[in-house]
Amino acid sequence: MWTQRLMWIAWPAFLVAGILEMLVFAMVDPQDLHWFGQPLTLSRQGVYTLAFFAFWIITMVASALTTLLSMSPFELNRCPVPPDARPGDCHKASSCP
Repeated sequence: MWTQRLMWIAWPAFLVAGILEMLVFAMVDPQDLHWFGQPLTLSRQGVYTLAFFAFWIITMVASALTTLLSMSPFELNRCPVPPDARPGDCHKASSCP
């Protein structure tokens, strides 16, 4: 179940990061970029690589939030302990299957 959700998050984010990479660097030359007023010392390939991973992480966070918000309350609140093994003072001892 979690591996399926991870793929729901990572694969679309990977595709969007690739598209963002193409769009951004079709208009921006990595050699013209500056960081705090200093030119970047990375090669073009280094800038492309770092930008891709930054885009991928940002879009994975967005996909993860979407996946989290799509979960039902039952999925979020269910207790992983079987009902007969729960302590007596557990508020879920008798309310959850």
